Amino acid sequence: MNTDVKPAVLLPAFAATDDRPVTLGVLGGGQLGLMFVHAAQRMGYRTAVLDPDPTSPAGLVSHHHLLADYDDAQALASMARLCDAVTTEFENVPAESLRVLSQRNPVSPAAEAVAVAQDRLVEKAHFQTSAAQSAGAAAVGPVPYAPLREAVDLEAVDASLFPAILKTARMGYDGKGQVQVASRDALAAAWADLNHVTCVVEKRLDLVAECSVVVARGRDGACVHLPLQVNTHVGGILARTEVFPGNLDADLSARAIQAAEAIAETLRYVGVLCVEFFVVKQGDGTLGLVVNEMAPRPHNSGHYSIEACDLSQFDLQVRTMTGLPLSEPRLHSAAVMLNLLGDIWLNTGELRTPAWDHVLALPGTHLHLYGKLEARVGRKMGHLTITASTIEAARQVAEEAQAILGIWH
Repeated sequence: MNTDVKPAVLLPAFAATDDRPVTLGVLGGGQLGLMFVHAAQRMGYRTAVLDPDPTSPAGLVSHHHLLADYDDAQALASMARLCDAVTTEFENVPAESLRVLSQRNPVSPAAEAVAVAQDRLVEKAHFQTSAAQSAGAAAVGPVPYAPLREAVDLEAVDASLFPAILKTARMGYDGKGQVQVASRDALAAAWADLNHVTCVVEKRLDLVAECSVVVARGRDGACVHLPLQVNTHVGGILARTEVFPGNLDADLSARAIQAAEAIAETLRYVGVLCVEFFVVKQGDGTLGLVVNEMAPRPHNSGHYSIEACDLSQFDLQVRTMTGLPLSEPRLHSAAVMLNLLGDIWLNTGELRTPAWDHVLALPGTHLHLYGKLEARVGRKMGHLTITASTIEAARQVAEEAQAILGIWH
């Protein structure tokens, strides 16, 4: 962020100039933007969304919707005039657009941090740097990997990495741009199928569990975190998150939180950041952690916080943008979050409306639909959070909801 920009605390309904309400801007109008807009508006802020989709969920509920591409110079100039601070809801927004906005506005996260998350090789190098700066056994490094940029790199890939997963260095998400490869020959063929774009070769690990930590870091360096989340993915897409005290071994949980905060610190990050980890069995039979990837924004696995915590990840996003104090979120209910994909509108072979009335008759259910107009297989259409006093009670309701909706995993 441009150091000439000197952000003050931006209090709701007041601004330093023009006696106009403070306006918070977000690049991207999807569901994460939607929930950010709701959180900002609930606190009294006005909002502006830059998104090229006229039916974008966040754009439809915001005070201002700038209908343009993310690199449109005129739209960026309008965003800079309208807004007192700007954030992003997805990591593939052009980093240069964030740099342009930062010349006039506080931007969080900064372009440099988002650029790290946009390239898996740069991201893994940052994870290594962060781990190297941590103390001894507390260090958590990335999945073993090798870069694949040109043909000579094929022979340089260590045999110990196979079987492996080939991932494009840029633009991959929700399992896209990923191919499992068992040998060097299979790697060469898969890389050719990906048109020889820059990739990373990751060792395929025997996973015991997957987990994530959402942290929020302010401009003053203050850092807080949500409770650790234990996640289940199906087909590379998050399917389920469970959060409750003791959901992971206490030592592993503490190490994951410490590693996530260290990653944010070494980036000098400002904003909400999610770091995903793999829990793996080590050679001595004990459990260990490796860092998988990070998302410079709120994350699907943190959605439960809207109902299960006294501060949600979107509340924290607003606070980091505006310089308001960061309080440590408290979990007051055990929670299960189910991702709702377009599949459940189509799983009978024809388009149908799921039985939301039956789902909402179950205790502790909180339905979030994102307002997307077309259901497609694999498309994130909403989520369902189930809260209860115990995880056993929440799981029981989640199983009933899955049966009603035809979610089998």
